[in-house]
Amino acid sequence: MTQFPQAMDFPPAAADTPPGTKRQIVAWSAWDWGGAAFNSVMTTFIFTALYLTGKDFGGADHATAVLAFALSISGFAIALLAPVAGQRTDHSGRRKLWLGINTLIVALLTGACFFVQPHESYLLLGCMLIAAGHVFFEIAGVNYNAMLLQISTKHTIGKISGLGWASGYLGGIVALLFVYFALIKPEVGIFGITSADGMTYRAVAVFSALWIIIFSIPVMLAIPESEPDPNEPHVGFFQSYKELFWTIALLWKSERHTVYFLISSAIFRDGLAAIFTFGAVLAVGSFGFKTGDVLIFAIAGNVVAAVGALSAGFFDDKFGPKAVIVTSLCGLLVSGSAVLFLHGKTAFWVFGLILCLFVGPAQSSARTFMGRLAPEGQEGELFGLYATTGRAVSFLAPQLFGLCIVLFGAQRWGIIGILVVLLAGLLLLLPVKAPPHAAGA
Repeated sequence: MTQFPQAMDFPPAAADTPPGTKRQIVAWSAWDWGGAAFNSVMTTFIFTALYLTGKDFGGADHATAVLAFALSISGFAIALLAPVAGQRTDHSGRRKLWLGINTLIVALLTGACFFVQPHESYLLLGCMLIAAGHVFFEIAGVNYNAMLLQISTKHTIGKISGLGWASGYLGGIVALLFVYFALIKPEVGIFGITSADGMTYRAVAVFSALWIIIFSIPVMLAIPESEPDPNEPHVGFFQSYKELFWTIALLWKSERHTVYFLISSAIFRDGLAAIFTFGAVLAVGSFGFKTGDVLIFAIAGNVVAAVGALSAGFFDDKFGPKAVIVTSLCGLLVSGSAVLFLHGKTAFWVFGLILCLFVGPAQSSARTFMGRLAPEGQEGELFGLYATTGRAVSFLAPQLFGLCIVLFGAQRWGIIGILVVLLAGLLLLLPVKAPPHAAGA
């Protein structure tokens, strides 16, 4: 049965042992760089936005509805599988193995999108491949996040986590620039690829699959495999759910502030995701951005978010993750309110980039907050719960965004829904006890 120490902290030896080598830290961050091909290229900006939800697949409304339904199923699967997957790798000591297996599956599913031809009959296949990719990417992320504790101490976890987030943002920029200038913009791209039969976007899927595989290799070579827990007997798949319920019960009984953090972070992380989800939509619909403007803003926003995540890592280690998250959420509320009430492209450029500046630190420090709470031997299980709670309320910001548009009659007012979610997450976070950090170690 899972037992938690009285003080949720790094393992006692972790603060005394050296952090990961520079080679290990760079290798770990490279996985985030590679994962950007799935997040930015396939899911957010290129494959789904410009191809899968286009007119060739039955029109934007129909295709988007099918994609949304598929992603909702994937969210349920993640909530069901993520904590148990993390728990089982904690017990077996095969964290790196399962990171590699799940990453390879993501790459194969991404590459399989090459077979999605521009016809409505292929819409379901494309949506299923993207949705399944989300499931395995999130499960891989559970093991990846838990691996952070293998290469950091409480003195360095903030900086290393920030480096990982920054690598993801920057990797997304490089991947987006490559596919845009090598495949999408020219009439004849590299290797003579043209837009006939949707080949431009199908080639993007192959590129993304190779990108994911190439940049996942360093972490597999540089980071040692985690040690199995000799005190935990091997249990079957369904028995793992019994263990999971014991974990939640023990958390509620002995470490209730961890439960409070899981709840608050689930809410404010949904608000953070909504900023990226609806940012481009607002730029076009409410501020008059054209397609080229959106791409330039996406690149600039990723650069600013990367700088924010990287610099916030130092503040995280000095003042603790809670201080960084609270500051970031306050900055998001102020800049989001400015976007709501100001008009014109210039206003969106200024305050939109400020929003991006605070998103990176909030994401990075939320991960380190969880990392500082996770006891030795339960890192994967706790990060699995972290993934699950994040998915449990993933409907909240989109629903409020749409509701505010209906109530107030204009797209711009949807921002209120996002601000409400961010404010609720902030208020729930304030009473949560901050975990130990470098300054207090």
